[in-house]
Amino acid sequence: MIFSRNRGSGRHAKSGPEGREALDRDLDGDLDAFEDDGEPRAGKSDRADGPYDISEAPDGIAQLDLGALKVPAVENVEVRVQADNDGKIQQIVLVFEESALQLGVFAAPRSEGIWDEVRAEIRKQLFNDGVAAEEVQGDYGTELRARVRTPDGLTDIRFVGVDGPRWLVRAVFQGPAAVDPQAAPPLLECLRNLVVERGNEAMPVREPLSLHLPKEVTEGGAEASGAEPATPAAGSAADGGDGSASGRRRPSPRPRRK
Repeated sequence: MIFSRNRGSGRHAKSGPEGREALDRDLDGDLDAFEDDGEPRAGKSDRADGPYDISEAPDGIAQLDLGALKVPAVENVEVRVQADNDGKIQQIVLVFEESALQLGVFAAPRSEGIWDEVRAEIRKQLFNDGVAAEEVQGDYGTELRARVRTPDGLTDIRFVGVDGPRWLVRAVFQGPAAVDPQAAPPLLECLRNLVVERGNEAMPVREPLSLHLPKEVTEGGAEASGAEPATPAAGSAADGGDGSASGRRRPSPRPRRK
């Protein structure tokens, strides 16, 4: 397990080329953004496996509590977490052998899932960056696969989206697991046992949910390890460089007044 403190502005301070006006469209219709109340949707999902909402998560799974995400402790999987000096997590990457899984979790509206829309925007951003992507069917529905250029050369990536009760988990597989989902079973186990704690507060759609280092780490004043997580094309559409669900730049809406 590696906890890396970021002493600067963060690798995700910028997101891709500046002139993406086409992706900065109106928020009307996207803004189921602030809920009028904070109550989660009732009922459990139809999936046999997770990611689970905290309300439906099975008991007895050892987990690393990172705030909105509870990451299962799976043998031989290294958890690489990069955080700022206040303990706020900027990215989570799980590594098994030559494969990696980057995790992100975002607020979603009460009425419907947003993965279809987010996936279309990721595909458009990749296209704008000169990267061809194709949609394929996977265990969680429609996925997106592409090959991107990283500092280490060309790398295969696979985007998986899971819509839950007022949240979206975006999982990005990199390396052999991006081509063959069975290439890294421990990473699949992590995704299938992931737990999301959305909270009841009203949030803008696509706002990243709060992730932070475990309390014992922040209280212990852990020093930075200096490790850099292996991520696809940092700052590009491949990793949602601005922290949003799709990597799209967008203004920050204001909450409605009751």
